[in-house]
Amino acid sequence: MAFNKIFNGEEQKRIKHLIEEGVRVKAEVEILSGGLRDTVKAIAEEMDMKPADLNRAITVAFKDSFADEYEKIDALETILDTAGANTSKD
Repeated sequence: MAFNKIFNGEEQKRIKHLIEEGVRVKAEVEILSGGLRDTVKAIAEEMDMKPADLNRAITVAFKDSFADEYEKIDALETILDTAGANTSKD
């Protein structure tokens, strides 16, 4: 099914403005993401950590989802204990 809508002058202006603003915002997000990526990498190297661990912590904090993450780990631990495959206990 083809998209055959004809936009009037005001709609064309609104779409053009939206696209321009959307491109600007996405470019800013890309720049900020790159800076965060560089910062995470530098701190991870300084602290002898994996950048992925720091990124995961940032994501969990941003989403305020620690309880969800804990439940996932708890379920995983239960499954591995049940299978007798959890050999990394302290």
